[in-house]
Amino acid sequence: MLVRIVKMHFRPAEAPNFLQLFAESKDTIASFEGCLHLELWQDSANPNVFFTHSRWQTEAALNAYRQSAFFKQTWAKTKALFQEPAHAWSVKVHTV
Repeated sequence: MLVRIVKMHFRPAEAPNFLQLFAESKDTIASFEGCLHLELWQDSANPNVFFTHSRWQTEAALNAYRQSAFFKQTWAKTKALFQEPAHAWSVKVHTV
């Protein structure tokens, strides 16, 4: 399993627009083949900073989503709202 965390910092006036865009997109994202889980987190100290947390069966499933027309269109709309570039991490989950 692969976990993907994306940190996004929005211009203050654009945070509500991002929330609307996420609300419109979340079900489609969650229904992509290989997506096991999707959450949106908001920074408790800075309300303009959000994180998406998603879990994918494989890296190939995540990459297929990232190559989709839906992702490219949605990401272009999202990036237009940023105050600064996003940061993303793909991590593997290890159990001890």
